[in-house]
Amino acid sequence: MADNERSARRRLADERARDAARTKRRRLLLTVLGGVAAAAVVVAVVVMVTGRQDGPDPIAEYDGTLAPATHQRDGSVAMAKQGVNAPVLEIYEDFQCPACRAMEARLGATIKDLAAEGRVKVVYRPFQLFQQDPLMGNSRRAANAAACAPAGKWVAYHDKLFTHQPPEGDEGFTPDELVTWAGEVGITGPQFETCVRGMQKIEQVEDATTAAGRAGVDSTPYLALNGRKLTGDALTPEGLRDAVAGAQGTTPTPTGSASGGMSGNASGAGRDGAGTGTAAMRA
Repeated sequence: MADNERSARRRLADERARDAARTKRRRLLLTVLGGVAAAAVVVAVVVMVTGRQDGPDPIAEYDGTLAPATHQRDGSVAMAKQGVNAPVLEIYEDFQCPACRAMEARLGATIKDLAAEGRVKVVYRPFQLFQQDPLMGNSRRAANAAACAPAGKWVAYHDKLFTHQPPEGDEGFTPDELVTWAGEVGITGPQFETCVRGMQKIEQVEDATTAAGRAGVDSTPYLALNGRKLTGDALTPEGLRDAVAGAQGTTPTPTGSASGGMSGNASGAGRDGAGTGTAAMRA
């Protein structure tokens, strides 16, 4: 009888030991899995941060003086001090074009300074470059929104659109975004929002696209000084200043009428890679 009791107690003790071991293993497993999950979160955060760093560099906000901007009859926007009509620097661009964004980051401040100094009349000519969605839709919505913007806030909104340019292949420049960004530069009210959401300026965008094709614009960004395409070193801050200085006193001619480009010390694509966005222009 005593032997049976000892055997029963031994079995109960063994069972309790096994239960304790199983509990310990479960706790250890949960601890390990928790550590793995935490490590995974850290890795995910690192990947996300790294991914953001691989994106385009932000465009610095311009904090200098701006020359007055006005809407012109053909839908373009002129930026110049009062009485300055020449030389004329025309900028053909698409808000979805990465090369245009790079040009704005590199030359935007210089262009604004030259206009504010009274050295040049700048004419912005946004148009629709891309012909396939989602790029085409992005381009059209952004150009339409820019055309809706009042002249006094146009340049600031222009810069804001390039700052928030969506990656190629992604759908972006949504109406909600376009209205929100406008508010950040002081464009408010139902008139602008209705214009953006209703695509009320799209015919103007289409006319600008047709005009760009007639002017011989075959790539973006396309900068022309007194009607002659700028290339090479003229697409650097120093080279652009030299080109504008050299054009003082000359008569502007229609864009695309000149057979050759105007360069600084070199011709072609330029050392900074401008003009690499090839246009698929509409006929």
